[in-house]
Amino acid sequence: MKRGVILILILLIVFSYGCGKPSPGIDGGISEMPEEPEQAAVQKQPAAEIEEQEMIVPEEEPVKEIAEPPAAPIEKVPAWTYGGQAIAGNYADSDFVGLGDGKYRMYYAIEPEVPGNKLEVYSATSSDGMKWVPEEGVRRTFTVFPDVVKLPDGTWRMYFQNAGVIKSAKSSDGLKWTDESGTRIDTKNNEGFAFERVAGPTTIYDGSKYIMAYSGALSGKYKDAPNNEMAVLMWATSVDGLKFEVQGMALDTRNDNYYGFADTPDLIRWDDGKIKMFFWGYLGVYESIFTGEGFTEPVMVYKAKDEDPMHRFPSSPPGDPTLGKVGEKWYLYYGQHTKGIYYATLE
Repeated sequence: MKRGVILILILLIVFSYGCGKPSPGIDGGISEMPEEPEQAAVQKQPAAEIEEQEMIVPEEEPVKEIAEPPAAPIEKVPAWTYGGQAIAGNYADSDFVGLGDGKYRMYYAIEPEVPGNKLEVYSATSSDGMKWVPEEGVRRTFTVFPDVVKLPDGTWRMYFQNAGVIKSAKSSDGLKWTDESGTRIDTKNNEGFAFERVAGPTTIYDGSKYIMAYSGALSGKYKDAPNNEMAVLMWATSVDGLKFEVQGMALDTRNDNYYGFADTPDLIRWDDGKIKMFFWGYLGVYESIFTGEGFTEPVMVYKAKDEDPMHRFPSSPPGDPTLGKVGEKWYLYYGQHTKGIYYATLE
């Protein structure tokens, strides 16, 4: 029994010694078991962050300012500027002519609304285009829309409306006039219009023929226009200034640009040699250029004052324009109902 107990103790001692001691090293000394390597101080970063760190961002180059080309000089567009009153009174339908030697004459007619009138035409002279001195006497009676041209022989001819057609008279001095026989323009035309009357003639000589523009009145109202009839512009030519041949329409007003109305045109040779036509409508004065075969689309050059914004159309548009050059300055004369004849200058 004792022998068995002693054997067990010996085995326990031997077992404890073999398991509890480190194993000998290669050199016979005692070495410790290598420890697991410590984790690196910098933890592994996500792939996205690595790519963000490794991406090389180029330095931005300074933006070069591109110099803008110098702005083209703004061309001043000529504009008509109000000047004032030329002739006071119940007058309208003026016409301007040059007399030479720095003198000018204006013919103008009494307004038909004046009680007891005989459709008289008067005249006045000026040297500056602004101050006009009336000439004594009456130039003509029963004459509407006087249009005076100087003939190649130095005499004068006046075209005018009378009894719904256009007639003419002649003068050697521009003061005393003698009627010429016949009718220059009647209501007949090649456009198929049944004119109530023709009026407002303007005539110019281009060196080989006379060119006339005039208005033709048509029955019927255009939408909400002020007048109960319409008016279009026509043109005709003549070799001798007496027998005219209608060429066609100069302007069809039956649209929303002109509301069926244009009247009293004026043909003028401009500084560049072109022939221009000025006329008036409900909204102001317009300008067109003669092409030889007709007229260009007009543009408004002088707008009517809108005295009352509640009105659909201005109550007193600049009517019956006539133009003339005084020295180096262009003048635009026009009528203002019951107030007289006013002017504007081209600046």
